[in-house]
Amino acid sequence: MSVNNIVFSTPWFSIVAKEIKNTQSPYYIMDATDCVSIIAMSKDKQVLLVRQYRPTMDIETLELPSGHIEPGETPVQAAHRELLEETGYIAENLELLRVLVPETGRIGFKSWCYFASNVTWVKNPDTKEILALIKCNQDKLLDYIKSGEINNALDIAIIFLSIQNKKLSNLS
Repeated sequence: MSVNNIVFSTPWFSIVAKEIKNTQSPYYIMDATDCVSIIAMSKDKQVLLVRQYRPTMDIETLELPSGHIEPGETPVQAAHRELLEETGYIAENLELLRVLVPETGRIGFKSWCYFASNVTWVKNPDTKEILALIKCNQDKLLDYIKSGEINNALDIAIIFLSIQNKKLSNLS
């Protein structure tokens, strides 16, 4: 049994001191809301990626559409919302590939990983956070990973899950 105390809080995450029985000092955890990531494929078999600036690393990244689950929202509702906001596409169906735990040592949230095929464009993406929408074929997706242009570990894991579940094909 343990006792949790929030020692620092922001709108995006909290630092929690977890008092664990029979230990002298607290165990610190970064706690955040769960998030969603979507590997979305257009009707012409192009994978949708977003280029955005990430202040954490002070770089532009190439990533799958993703974001945090808002209060009162289910993971699938968040996935639909994030896909629309970041790409301007909607998905008729989202298939849950897996729920991943990004880092079990110090970070306390889960990532809900979805696959969407035959997504449909309905509007331009939200340009407040997205620099560009990138459409690529499946081979180019692997090239982006090999070159390090896609370097987000969760995105690489979701791409692997999509390959493992035979959602992506014709990969060299």
